Amino acid sequence: MKKIIIIAFLLVVIAAGGWVYRSHRNGTEAALTLFGNVDIREVTLGFRVPGKLIRLECDEGDKVEAGQAIAHLDTEPYSNQVAVARAKVESMHARLELLETGYRPEEIAQAQALVNEREATVANAERLFKRSEEMLATKAVSTQDRDNAAAGFEEAGARLKSAHENLALLEAGFRPEEIAQAKANLAQAEAELSIARLQLEDTLLVAPSEGVVLVRAQEAGAILQAGATVFTLSLVKPVWIRAYVHEPDLGHIHPGMKVEVRTDSSPDKTYYGQIGYISPRAEFTPKTVETAELRTALVYRLRIVVDNPDEGLRQGMPVTVTISNKD
Repeated sequence: MKKIIIIAFLLVVIAAGGWVYRSHRNGTEAALTLFGNVDIREVTLGFRVPGKLIRLECDEGDKVEAGQAIAHLDTEPYSNQVAVARAKVESMHARLELLETGYRPEEIAQAQALVNEREATVANAERLFKRSEEMLATKAVSTQDRDNAAAGFEEAGARLKSAHENLALLEAGFRPEEIAQAKANLAQAEAELSIARLQLEDTLLVAPSEGVVLVRAQEAGAILQAGATVFTLSLVKPVWIRAYVHEPDLGHIHPGMKVEVRTDSSPDKTYYGQIGYISPRAEFTPKTVETAELRTALVYRLRIVVDNPDEGLRQGMPVTVTISNKD
């Protein structure tokens, strides 16, 4: 009888323990706690062109706004390049305008006058030749004189033909191929001017977005190559949290889900955000996540976008993420 009582008591204890475990588990399923860090977003800034660094506008720790000028190169070499390129464009444009307009009216008039002059010369040479032919029949002139008159007549005709061709050439203007080449030369000069202007603009370094200067890598007077680092900038917006979730809990979260974020430095202050991205690939938990049970487990990385960030969230800071309404 005692054995029966003992067995019944043990069954009651086991059942009660199971009820307590299930109650505790159901209560904790209402909230999921994750661990992560404020994601570091940095950008390395430098000039696209080489040159002498003449001035820096900010130092480490300074806040900068998007579009703010933060460093300057010596602009004189690039200003000279712009001036040379602009002069070349003007020269090519003048050349094209000359070809498209054609020859001046004065040049055409001069060619026409030459034609008229040589027409008169031809007429006179023709009269002399005919007269010598007639006089040769009466033996008034020698055969040599008649031949000289014939040669003069032919020469005058050839000179007249040359004058007519020169006039036609002036009236027709320049060849289409010459005009096409001039247009191509002008386009090339304009492209070179655009490049020179862009290089001049690149002597000014501006902040691409709002941030804080982490590193000032150069000082005024340095001769820089293109792409050399001048500043390292930490972006302040957007603020993302990089967190990790166990595979069993993966089915209870989804993008767009609301979360709460807290830091160790201000545990009473709550930041709000939402899940923006869940990685499709599993990975080992990074060492920066200081939880014993997660350190050796495969987890999925997710990105949380903070809606109300402030200076309390520093880059790389460890945070605790709470998801209060699991589906």
